[in-house]
Amino acid sequence: MTPEQLASYIAIVLSLAFGYIPGLKNWYASLSSEYRALTMGALLLVVSAGALAYNCQFQVACLQSNWQSYASVLISALVANQATYLLAVKPSKK
Repeated sequence: MTPEQLASYIAIVLSLAFGYIPGLKNWYASLSSEYRALTMGALLLVVSAGALAYNCQFQVACLQSNWQSYASVLISALVANQATYLLAVKPSKK
């Protein structure tokens, strides 16, 4: 599994979790739109870093030379997260 795939799958789970798990959904919905974006963005940054670190088997030299890969992983996670939100979470809101 590539880091892009791993980060995308986790981003999808995050989007669904924040949209449907009752306690998490209520807490997330109570935040202002700016803090919701910051929260999800920070989580996706961490997920992307973790996916790349897992792929590099936590070797520092690999992580330092892969900033382009990190950008690719982050973009994949952002696209998957927002697509899931638009298709699966937002339509169910009232």
